[in-house]
Amino acid sequence: MMATTHALVGLAVAALVSLVVPEFGVAVAAAGLAGGVFPDLDLYAGHRRTLHFPVYYGAAAAVAAVVAVVSPTAWTVAAAVFLAAAALHAGSDALGGGLELEPWEGTSERAVYSHFHGRWLPPRRLVRYDGAPEDLAIAAVFGVPAALAFGPNVQQVAAAALVVSAGYVVVRKRLPAVATWLFAQVPSSVRRHVPERFAP
Repeated sequence: MMATTHALVGLAVAALVSLVVPEFGVAVAAAGLAGGVFPDLDLYAGHRRTLHFPVYYGAAAAVAAVVAVVSPTAWTVAAAVFLAAAALHAGSDALGGGLELEPWEGTSERAVYSHFHGRWLPPRRLVRYDGAPEDLAIAAVFGVPAALAFGPNVQQVAAAALVVSAGYVVVRKRLPAVATWLFAQVPSSVRRHVPERFAP
């Protein structure tokens, strides 16, 4: 799924938490958005493996939630929301397509790496590929109601994420050709630093 979809799902987690602790609204909104995006910071370095922990994020989120209940501060609650959003991101990547450059082809059996199980989890392809129309639908279904739980600043961030998502959906299937062309333009000394899945 798109990073923006993951961010808006994280915002939905934050919206639920803000119903209980509205005084921490801004902190949990930021934590939900950041936690939803965080695992994808490994995009160019072992994507869906380096920062994706579908089991361990969930365990850490459970511990953080207990700490937040016992000692509710902006930091403890935000930490729990961040970890819960990251856990949802890593886990939900298994519901999408594989890691190939053109995931709609369905040639990869690697969706997300589970360090707990010591293996790659296969793609379920419920969301066929990142940037598929159903990906945008999920972003809207989670993002719009979640944004309404917060003020104008968060709503603007959510709206921007949806606009970016819609644009990405429009161009998604053209991106592999662009990536292939760009790869051909870079010097060979640089090519070895390009992740294998971006090479033609």
